[in-house]
Amino acid sequence: MHPETTETAQEQWEVRRVVVIGAGTMGHGIAHVCAAAGCDVWLNDISAAAIDAGLAKVQQNLTIGVQKGKLTADQAAATRARLHAEPDLRVAASLADLVIEAAPERVELKRALFETVTETLPTNALLATNTSSIPLRLLTDRLPRPDRFLGLHIFNPVHLQPLLEVVRADTTSDAALAAALAFARLLGKEPIVVRDVAGFASSRLGLALGLEAIRMLQEGVASAADIDKAMELGYRHPMGPLKLTDLVGLDVRLAIAETLARELDPVRFAPPQLLRDLVAAGKLGKKSGEGFYRYDV
Repeated sequence: MHPETTETAQEQWEVRRVVVIGAGTMGHGIAHVCAAAGCDVWLNDISAAAIDAGLAKVQQNLTIGVQKGKLTADQAAATRARLHAEPDLRVAASLADLVIEAAPERVELKRALFETVTETLPTNALLATNTSSIPLRLLTDRLPRPDRFLGLHIFNPVHLQPLLEVVRADTTSDAALAAALAFARLLGKEPIVVRDVAGFASSRLGLALGLEAIRMLQEGVASAADIDKAMELGYRHPMGPLKLTDLVGLDVRLAIAETLARELDPVRFAPPQLLRDLVAAGKLGKKSGEGFYRYDV
């Protein structure tokens, strides 16, 4: 049973002030799309340098968008003006209608962040995690208002991908879910709703294909390029599973596989040794310059 409320989501949670925790690959992208949708956004990370780096990436993407004619210079400037740096998480949380956590996939880290956030988070604010695989039930036990907590699994690159996976925890209220769906549409995303099962829908399906592609490469079935081409040309996937793993990050894929192996099935989701070896060697994909392919960084 899900908690219910008689108040409407629009009355209680009109999201216009967003705090994003984590300025990395996902965090800066989430901050970008929230600001582009008209929200004031505060970006938080462990250091001012990390926040500055994230904001610089947003500016780079805005500049590219203007160069490609996807937005005007005025639109880009307005988006950037709505982005603010705030290294003090307690201060940032106190300003929020919605906090989106986009920290690394570690349960204890996320729990610690939520404990800090809820010290100053307004009672009528929503709290969300961008986790791609961790069951939400592992994150709710220390929350004072678990009815206002849910998953907002947004996809990379955030400013280009249309899908937003809304994960409803057992504790999530109807009003919180409605507010999350309205927010997804405000961002111009197409939301889907899934229940709280490890890997949800998208990560579980994507990981299954990705792990099998890595096993095929490990077994010498075909080259990385030909495995990807099989799915791109044969099944009309816009990107092959190994290219996609490079984009997501091999370390991220490994963490998701380990979570699903633990929570769902240790055989189906067992990480291939090749994946473990590449991560151990620091070959994490596009962000490190090498994964299954090489990149200029």
